[in-house]
Amino acid sequence: SIPQEIGDLTNLDSLDLYNNQLTGSIPSEIGNLTNLTHLYLGYNELTGSIPPEIGNLINLEKLSLSNNQLTGSIPPEIGNMTNLIDLYLGNNQLTGSIPPEIGNMTNLWWLNLCCNQLTGSIPLEISNLTNLNYLYLSDNELTGLIPDGICNQGDSSPSLQNNQLCPPYPSCIENYVG
Repeated sequence: SIPQEIGDLTNLDSLDLYNNQLTGSIPSEIGNLTNLTHLYLGYNELTGSIPPEIGNLINLEKLSLSNNQLTGSIPPEIGNMTNLIDLYLGNNQLTGSIPPEIGNMTNLWWLNLCCNQLTGSIPLEISNLTNLNYLYLSDNELTGLIPDGICNQGDSSPSLQNNQLCPPYPSCIENYVG
């Protein structure tokens, strides 16, 4: 497991624990690592929820928590990470809705929330992500209309398949909803 003492490494700027066999939860003390620019915890066996303290990592540019067994909702504090460029939360067991605070992350280039159990509608604030080139929301339980502003993003083929999204679809993505 990741020890709570990880929070004592306050000068750390990159933490890569990717593709190990880590178990247990992400300790809330991870929020003490405010100098981090890269945090890779993907492809492990981590459980529990994403701690809201992760929102303290305001210098973070890349965050990967994908391919774990994380549960619970995406904390709204994630919107505090306005320098984030890549966000990978796919292939977990996350539930609840996509927090509208995700629209604060205007530097996002890659957003992967696929293959979870997310519900509710795609927040209108996702239209604020005009730098976004890759959007993966497929294989969730999302409902409602797709915000028209999604067409203002650079991605020519967002992945929205296998949800319960309602027509009419914005013209830029009609062929990618399925």
